[in-house]
Amino acid sequence: MIWKIANPLNCCRVSWARPQHGCRLLTLLFALALAPAGWSGPGEKAYQGMLEADQIYPDEEWQSYVDAIGQRLLAVTPHAGKEYHFYVLDNPGVNAMAFPDAYIFVNRGLISYLRSEDELAGVMGHEIGHVVGRHASRSKQTKLLGDIAGVLGSILAGTGAVADLSNTATATLLSGYGREFELEADEYGGEFLALAGYNPLSMIDVIQVLKDHSLFSKNVLREPSVYHGVFSSHPRNDKRLNDAVGKSQHLFPDELREPEGDFWEMIDGLVYGSESATGLIKGTSYYHGSLRVTVQFPDLWDVSNTAVEIIGKAPGATDTVITLRRVNPSTEPQSPAQYVTDTLKRDDVVDGEELEINGFAAFIGTIEVADGSAQLRKIAVIYKDGGVYLFRGEVGQVGDPAAFEEPWRATVESFRAMTAADLRVANDQRISVIVAKPSDTYAKLARKVSLKTYPEESLRVINGLHPYGEPRAGDNIKIVQ
Repeated sequence: MIWKIANPLNCCRVSWARPQHGCRLLTLLFALALAPAGWSGPGEKAYQGMLEADQIYPDEEWQSYVDAIGQRLLAVTPHAGKEYHFYVLDNPGVNAMAFPDAYIFVNRGLISYLRSEDELAGVMGHEIGHVVGRHASRSKQTKLLGDIAGVLGSILAGTGAVADLSNTATATLLSGYGREFELEADEYGGEFLALAGYNPLSMIDVIQVLKDHSLFSKNVLREPSVYHGVFSSHPRNDKRLNDAVGKSQHLFPDELREPEGDFWEMIDGLVYGSESATGLIKGTSYYHGSLRVTVQFPDLWDVSNTAVEIIGKAPGATDTVITLRRVNPSTEPQSPAQYVTDTLKRDDVVDGEELEINGFAAFIGTIEVADGSAQLRKIAVIYKDGGVYLFRGEVGQVGDPAAFEEPWRATVESFRAMTAADLRVANDQRISVIVAKPSDTYAKLARKVSLKTYPEESLRVINGLHPYGEPRAGDNIKIVQ
């Protein structure tokens, strides 16, 4: 999801379309670039890259649950006995995908919109159908799937950064397999669900969930959806889709099998969304999930952000501040020191020092104070992933210049790339399952959740009631806290 929060580090001319996923790409590309020569298929490469980048959802119960569902489905397919791999990705995108070497990934972002184990099995049955149907080779995408950028582009689902790096490969993969193969995958999925003791009509329900999310993305969030978007009509009224799934009705068992787990118990506590995607302050730490940046301001400082910068103010009645903003890079190759003198046009920097801060080229210096409005001014520039991060520090007429040196340096040197552990600290929104009361409405519930934008609409769509539905007393419903 995109939370409409001030985005001070994301203000340069560089295109960061749908930034919450795209900036992970470079980390993943690097991980895959180091892959041993013995790696085989694209799914294994993708898995190893995700593992190296710590993008596998860190919950053994969820991994075991999804694997159990996958193996149950696999046992009734023509591929029974073959080795398949099923994983949940720590990715907020509403997506899932299969690779021809039988690696199947489901994003936690997609799971958060589902309402039953049957629906989750429907997602996985569809993806198994792509493998069983050999859709990658039949659609001549096998070569593209072998391309590292294409593999990652398909997983990270269509950011501007991905499109720039993987070009035709990603564009082709993201277009899906085409309507014929998608229908065939749904036909396979319906058959697998029925034989495995799930309700095959859950295929229709899953596609309706995806359709509702697509409409929510388009009409409310004003952003494109990225799942297999091949059904332009209403899924429940799509005759070809219903015919495809309906072919499995004769396989429907007299009694449904017990589920592999309690879906509602499992989804209670699932990490939701990507709260830090557009910038988030927790205490004195600033996290930007899409740019993969974190900065630690001194303890007890007051940290806030505006539309263009992060501001840290020293405690007490001082006028000591440190600010950080992301600024436009130069059009010409420059060192950080040259950026200060040539691009920022600063000829008043003294005691300048070029250095490396947590692996990034940097410059830090003191600005000569020519007036009486401040006792001390500082400047620092750090290069990261094509972006330029500008720190400024100032001690006004009240603060203590000597005492400022240590917190200034510590703040600048705290700048580093976010880790997966940082993301989990920052993204602490989780799904909570409650039982609806007779008086509950989504408007009332929206006032109690942690969602910052479109809370009412978001609650409806994650509960399958987009755009106008209301909770029914006694039903399990999902909220976000």
